[in-house]
Amino acid sequence: MNDDAANTGNGEKVFNRNILIAVDESANARRAVAYVGQLLGGLAGFNVMLLHVVPEPEEDFFPSTEEKEKWLAHYSEKVDGMLADYRQLLIEKGFAPDAVSVRSTLRYCPSMAACILSERDETGYSTIVVGRQGLSRSEEFLFGSISSKIVSHARKCTIWVVE
Repeated sequence: MNDDAANTGNGEKVFNRNILIAVDESANARRAVAYVGQLLGGLAGFNVMLLHVVPEPEEDFFPSTEEKEKWLAHYSEKVDGMLADYRQLLIEKGFAPDAVSVRSTLRYCPSMAACILSERDETGYSTIVVGRQGLSRSEEFLFGSISSKIVSHARKCTIWVVE
């Protein structure tokens, strides 16, 4: 059996060594990146993609197209710096530079969890790593949690939730 194949002919998942880490600027996301680095850094054959999804703002959120483009440019610059920082952290933990990629994507998100799962489906990564949000039980009940939604809706992949 080939461990690098995404699926067998019968639709059964065969796990590969491709890990998608969904990140934002939170301390929990940083801990998730550090955890993967600590656990797998220096081991050959693992590939990591650091993913940040930028939710598409509603059309009427900005007063003008110029304002929207200005905001997106500023936000993209900030995200690029964050992703470069996380990438460097993984390299320092022992990952080869060519084994760590970054992806920032702007897309409409009915929920952030749905967007992360969609990105995973498109890339074929067999493991998703997310940091657990610091929500209280009542906040999680009212608003939901990205990590809880991913765990509930993900199929044919492994989920690591790092606290």
